[in-house]
Amino acid sequence: MNRCGWSEGNDLYNNYHDMEWGVPVHDDQKFFEFLILEGAQAGLSWLTVLKKREAYREAFDGFDPHKVAAYSDEKMEDLLQNKGIIRNRLKVKSAVQNAQAFVSIQAEYGSFDQYIWSYVDGIPLVGHRNTLAEVPATTKLSDQISKELKKRGFHFVGPTIIYSFLQATGIVMDHVTSCFRYEELKMGR
Repeated sequence: MNRCGWSEGNDLYNNYHDMEWGVPVHDDQKFFEFLILEGAQAGLSWLTVLKKREAYREAFDGFDPHKVAAYSDEKMEDLLQNKGIIRNRLKVKSAVQNAQAFVSIQAEYGSFDQYIWSYVDGIPLVGHRNTLAEVPATTKLSDQISKELKKRGFHFVGPTIIYSFLQATGIVMDHVTSCFRYEELKMGR
């Protein structure tokens, strides 16, 4: 079975690649989860974050943005003692700030789903890349969304992080053409 080369050689990567990566998301809690995890990954490998994902779910109340938005300074200090997550003060603080900004977008647009999918008129952008070398780190779209999110008070949402977020949530489908998931997801399944 052909997969995108980045996912080969590790069961956790394989499962994430095969079941989640590039599948269109329409669930606000899942969007918030990916925003937090992609931000936590900055400077680290995605495998490191995947290994800590369950601990993150527990530590961050199942990625409920309303609960995380209400975290106190004391709760953030408790999180910094949690060995199951990446204990970076700026990343933990940004998760709370991002939750507050996320909830604000939900109030304005009805859902984060409505907001984020409006950038592509509700239709996933399908990459037609034959090799991993053809997959960009950023695009004009990720630059645009990054700037907008920063204006709205988000942190750890640079263009590279946002492009990874768009790929993870299926807004951009970047499986290489030889990958078994390419045809399935190209057709919107």
